[in-house]
Amino acid sequence: MSKRYLTLILILLLISPIFGVILANAVGYAEPLDNVADMLDLNESEINWTPFKDYTVPGLPDVVGYIIAGAMGVAVFILLTLLFERGR
Repeated sequence: MSKRYLTLILILLLISPIFGVILANAVGYAEPLDNVADMLDLNESEINWTPFKDYTVPGLPDVVGYIIAGAMGVAVFILLTLLFERGR
């Protein structure tokens, strides 16, 4: 993977909270499935199989947690890509 692509990914990770956290909060956006669950009076399960619930990291601001969750997702895809490329 070239340095140019990694730089682009880093920039996108750093600006992603603008859209996913800041502007979402500003316009009052909520996930559609969360809205349906509220309408049906369903509660969230206590079982959380994801590393970061709602893209947050406990003890850190939402913006920082969003970037960390995104970085982990990108890292998984990069590692899988490298593994599959070696298998050729």
